[in-house]
Amino acid sequence: MLVVRAINAHDLSALYDLASQVGTGMTTLKPDMKMLGDRLEIACASFAETIPVPQRDYMFVMEDTDTGRLAGVCAIKGAVGLEEPFYNYRIGTLVHSSRELDVFTRMETLYLSNDLTGSTELCSLFLHPDYRSGNNGKLLSKSRFLFIAQFPQLFTEKLIAEMRGYQAPDGSSPFYEGLGRHFFKMDFHHVDDLTSLGKKSFIAELMPRQPMYVAYLPDEAQEVIGKVHLSTAPARRLLEQEGLHFEGYVDIFDAGPVLQARVSELRAMRDSMPAVLSDAEQADGGAADAEPYLVSNTDLQDFRMIVTNAYPHGGKLALSDDELQLLRCQHGDTVRTLSLNPRKNPHA
Repeated sequence: MLVVRAINAHDLSALYDLASQVGTGMTTLKPDMKMLGDRLEIACASFAETIPVPQRDYMFVMEDTDTGRLAGVCAIKGAVGLEEPFYNYRIGTLVHSSRELDVFTRMETLYLSNDLTGSTELCSLFLHPDYRSGNNGKLLSKSRFLFIAQFPQLFTEKLIAEMRGYQAPDGSSPFYEGLGRHFFKMDFHHVDDLTSLGKKSFIAELMPRQPMYVAYLPDEAQEVIGKVHLSTAPARRLLEQEGLHFEGYVDIFDAGPVLQARVSELRAMRDSMPAVLSDAEQADGGAADAEPYLVSNTDLQDFRMIVTNAYPHGGKLALSDDELQLLRCQHGDTVRTLSLNPRKNPHA
C-alpha cells in the first residue's frame, strides 16, 4: 500500500536514490548528498515548527509500505527569493508604430524579473518510473494541496510552480542554446548544477537587464517558450486541475512555464472537507460507483495521506483497519477529505 507522509531523518539514502533517477532540469532535486542532507534537515525542522514560517521547506515522500521503498517525492517551499534572488522571465509586449509610414508592429519581449519573490512554491515532484500507474501520480502531486488546505496559515497568498522546460532527445535545451549560452559560456547541464547548489549570483552578473526581443532568437528557441519537458506534461495537467494557470512567466534557462494561483482559489481550499472517522458504517471500498478520495490526517508533524474508495457521508468517513494504520488515526479522529478528481461527487 502507498502512503504520502512527511519526510524524516531516516529517508536520506532513499531520497538520494530517487534524486539519481531525475535527470537534468529539476534544480531542486539533485543527487548531491550534502545538498539533500541540508534540505532534509530544513524539512524536518519545518514539520517540527522550529524555524520561521517563510524559511520552511515541507518535503513529502510516497512510501510503499509493503517494501519500505520510497516511490516518490514532492515539496512545498514556504516562500522563495527571500534569502537569494529568484529570477524569471516575464513575457511582455512592445509596440512600434509609425502613422506616417503606416507601420504597426507588436513585438514579444522577455524581461528579467523578480516579480514572484515571496511566493509559496510547489516543487521537487518526482515519481519513480516503477510506480507510474493508476492514481499514484495524482496522489503524490495533490497531497500538497490537501496539506495547504489543512494549514493555510503557513503559506502566502500566491502559489507558484516552475515546470521543467522542453529538452531535445539528446538532453539539450533549445532555449538555452539560443539565448543563455551566449551570456554564460558554459554547458546547460553545468548551469543547471550550479543553480541547484544555490550558486545564482552569476545570473545577475551575466544576464542583460534590458528587454530582449523574442523574434531575435532562433526559431527552435522561440518554439519552446512556455513548453514543458515531455515527462512533465502530466504534472502540468494535474496542477491545472487544481487551479494553477500560466500567466506569462518562464524559467530563464529552459523557458519552462511558471504556473501560479491564489491559494484562496485552489480547489482544495474550496472543496476539501473535514470528516470524523467512524465505525458506524462499513468501509465501502468496493462499490462500483465509488469515487476515489484523498484523505489526510490533521497532524502537522506526522502528516500522512492516502487515496481510498471510501467516501465521506454526513460528515463521517469509514476506513478499513489498514487505511487507519496508514494514517495513524483511530475512530473519532478528524481527517480532511477531497475527491481525487475535480468533478462533483454525488455522494457528498
